[in-house]
Amino acid sequence: MADMQIVPACKNVEAQYVEMMVPLYSHGCEKKIKKTLSYLKGIYSVKVDYNEQKVTVWGICNKYDVLATVRSKRKHACFWNPKDNIALESITRTTSGDNTTTFLSFSYS
Repeated sequence: MADMQIVPACKNVEAQYVEMMVPLYSHGCEKKIKKTLSYLKGIYSVKVDYNEQKVTVWGICNKYDVLATVRSKRKHACFWNPKDNIALESITRTTSGDNTTTFLSFSYS
């Protein structure tokens, strides 16, 4: 999964926060998520809040790649912001019909 990170090579690249709701059942799950995200390039910090079931990632990254990496360990992970989940559902609906690998490009906001 670490090879999925594509960071634009321009001068004005800024770090962003990615907040996700991740079901955590134990503190072992917390360690597993931190270890999985530590392999991604461009990640500066990972904060896991066990009580809120929230994972916050800060770095120069594509938020959809971060979510895909977390979903490799916790299938029911989703973005904290409901608007991002709606955008994710519309993307997966358009690409789920074919069996080919599709590379999507997203703009940073």
